[in-house]
Amino acid sequence: MPNLNSVVELLSQLVQIPSVNPMGRDLSGPEFYEGRVTKYLLEFFAALGVPHEEIEVVPGRSSNVIARLDSSGGATQTILMDAHTDTVPVDGMTIPPFGGEIRDGRVWGRGSCDVKGGLAAMLWAFKRLSEERPAGMPNVVMSCTCDEEATTLGINDLVRCWADGRSKLITTPPTGAIIAEPTELDVVVAHRGAVRFKIRTAGRACHSSDPTQGLNAIYRMAHVVTALEEYAPKLSASRDPHPLVGPPTLSVGMIYGGASVNVVPDDCAIEIDRRLIPGDDAEEAVSDIRKFLTERLDFDFEFEPPWLSSPTLDDSDNGWLATALLAHIEPVAGTHKTLGVPYGTHASRTCASGIPSVVFGPGSIEQAHTKDEWIEIDQLEKASEVYFRFCSNPLANSIQE
Repeated sequence: MPNLNSVVELLSQLVQIPSVNPMGRDLSGPEFYEGRVTKYLLEFFAALGVPHEEIEVVPGRSSNVIARLDSSGGATQTILMDAHTDTVPVDGMTIPPFGGEIRDGRVWGRGSCDVKGGLAAMLWAFKRLSEERPAGMPNVVMSCTCDEEATTLGINDLVRCWADGRSKLITTPPTGAIIAEPTELDVVVAHRGAVRFKIRTAGRACHSSDPTQGLNAIYRMAHVVTALEEYAPKLSASRDPHPLVGPPTLSVGMIYGGASVNVVPDDCAIEIDRRLIPGDDAEEAVSDIRKFLTERLDFDFEFEPPWLSSPTLDDSDNGWLATALLAHIEPVAGTHKTLGVPYGTHASRTCASGIPSVVFGPGSIEQAHTKDEWIEIDQLEKASEVYFRFCSNPLANSIQE
């Protein structure tokens, strides 16, 4: 690993290492998956001389990398800093996706904003902590997790570590977790979750020259979709919206069926995106939809098991963490705020495992996944300074025992 003089250089190097998540597509090649970033991170932590480990998540493809700094004062608290290592694909980008170019006060390339900027800022703060060992520093764990952009296998594996004994470095639940995502240096304390699944209708195929001999699955699905169109606004109005993330929502996002235009279709499927708000239960959300359709339709339909169930980030227990973080943001970047967002993050998994969690990082979500992705160097540097101050200042260490 080359010598590094700044967090900007670190980010540029990370962007130059492709770690594209194929997002479910059957793809292979040197730009896919997180293996080379994993190697870089292992070299980074080895150069710091800190305890670190690689935990394989998907054999031959993806791993989590964990590093740890223990408090010199025997603190019992542990702060977890987490950032994912994968990026979305580079299709349609108008700049070199892996250039890592530094110009115009920005770092450019895929992942510069989401979320290698946050990863670099955390790594640079961790490097400073390892070198300076501030008095009163809590235990600090840095997790670099894989597969955030698709099926969240990395964070799901991480939160099992303090229960199943596979990790030598994180054997008990941390006191609090900070998740890196582009928040423009605000603190996200709540966000929605999601449950996604398919509904199928069955029919009977026949030649389209005499459709009376068959049973059209698409026609049946049309009734399902019409009923869901009625259900969606009722769902949003059925309860008070969460003050930070708004009401629950439902959307039909995909529909497909049939084999040929001259064959009456015997199968049709739709995909549902049901957004959860704090207090929602994913199983109950799906059950309520099924009950609504059953009461209105006179034919059978099938609910497939959810292929994604992502919990919410609940703001009921993370106020102390947000308050401490804001206290460190103020002298570095001025006044910022807590807020809720509609999208999901790793914080939902750490929150669901009982860890007070917030989301904080450099960059704007509007630049994430874009064709000319970039991040402002000013925010990158300020975020790293905030991470460092939070993990070294006794204010962050004395709020929770």
